[in-house]
Amino acid sequence: GGRASEMAGGRGAWAPCGPQASVQRGAVLVAAEAEERSRWRRAARLWAALEQERRLEEALLRAEESKHQRALQLEQEERQAAERARVRREKRKDEKMRQQVRENSLEIRELEKKLKSAYMNKERAAQIAEKEAMQCEKMKREAEIAQKMKEEYERVTKEESSAELKQNEEKIMYQQELEKQLEEEQERKKQDAYEEFLRDKITIDEIVRRIYEEDEMEKQLKLDKMRAAQTGIEEFKKEQAIWRRRQREEMEEESRKIMEFANIQRQREEDWMAKVRDSEERKQRIQSMVAQNLEREQQKHEELEQIRQQLYLEEKAEAERKKEMAEIEKRIKQRLDLKQTYEEQFALKKMLRQAVREEEEAFRQQMLAKFAEDDRIEQMNTQKRRMKQLEHKRAVEKLIEDRRKQFIADKERELEDRQLEERRQENIRAIVEEERQKLLKEHVPRLLGYLPR
Repeated sequence: GGRASEMAGGRGAWAPCGPQASVQRGAVLVAAEAEERSRWRRAARLWAALEQERRLEEALLRAEESKHQRALQLEQEERQAAERARVRREKRKDEKMRQQVRENSLEIRELEKKLKSAYMNKERAAQIAEKEAMQCEKMKREAEIAQKMKEEYERVTKEESSAELKQNEEKIMYQQELEKQLEEEQERKKQDAYEEFLRDKITIDEIVRRIYEEDEMEKQLKLDKMRAAQTGIEEFKKEQAIWRRRQREEMEEESRKIMEFANIQRQREEDWMAKVRDSEERKQRIQSMVAQNLEREQQKHEELEQIRQQLYLEEKAEAERKKEMAEIEKRIKQRLDLKQTYEEQFALKKMLRQAVREEEEAFRQQMLAKFAEDDRIEQMNTQKRRMKQLEHKRAVEKLIEDRRKQFIADKERELEDRQLEERRQENIRAIVEEERQKLLKEHVPRLLGYLPR
């Protein structure tokens, strides 16, 4: 629009007026607007291109960063894998070394032998204790069986005594009932006989009365019959008395037999009870002896266990004391050995330095002579001979210095090897001690009192 105004202003002096001028101004405005739109479109395309380029750069940066992160992660994983592999190798190496140490260490083998012996001692002690426990259990079972037999015997004896007593009571009751029945039978027979006598008497009286009325002769006959009847009654009474006497004698004999049987049974019961008392006393003595034996065995076992524990504590204290003395002796010996080693090394170094100096001097003279012979110094003039001798001397000194450096390097290597060997031996000793402590910690609590001296 500004550009169009400028053009319009520049042409204002000569621009025509009227409709043609209006058309020209409209065309100029349209062209200016089209150019403005074109400029905005170019700016938009440029902005889009810049934005696309920025996004592409950001995508490339993100891809590069992601690649870098992946590379770092991969490198870290590789380091971790390498570290794990190194740890596994070190662990396998340590386990292999420990296995070799366990197999080759005399101290570990001796300790394992002692532990094995302790387990054997414990097994033997367990077998002895089990045998003693079985013996005690057997004696206890025998005592229980004896007690049960005693109770069963007492029960059976009591039942038999009760049954026999009941049988005797029933027998006595039967005897009494029998006597009562006999007495009742006798009374009944006596009453029947008396009634029969009364009936006979009435009959006889009637007969006598009739006979007395009919005839005196018949009266006499009746009187004879009456005498005969009276004689029969007397005979009957005598027979009754004899029968009663016999019944009484039989009852007395039966009572006597019953009393004899009761006395025999009572004597048997007394003898049986005496045997029972003797058996009971014998069982009581056996049970008392068993209890005393069990108590003595238990006391003996406790005393043995106490002695074993005391011996173990004394042995442990003695072992600790010996170990402490051995440590003291070891430290003293180490100090003496260190002192002696230091003195020996000092003397050896002194001798070595002297020997090295002598060897270097001999080597120097030998090399100087060799160089002089090789270069025929005696045939040279004084200046050349002096220069050549200085050259030979420098060469010899360089050779001596090289030999000294080589000697020092060899000694340093020997020292490193010796230190490495000492560290290896120290590591082996540490492993032996660790394995020893591990074995002791694992087995000693179960073997207290059974370890050999």
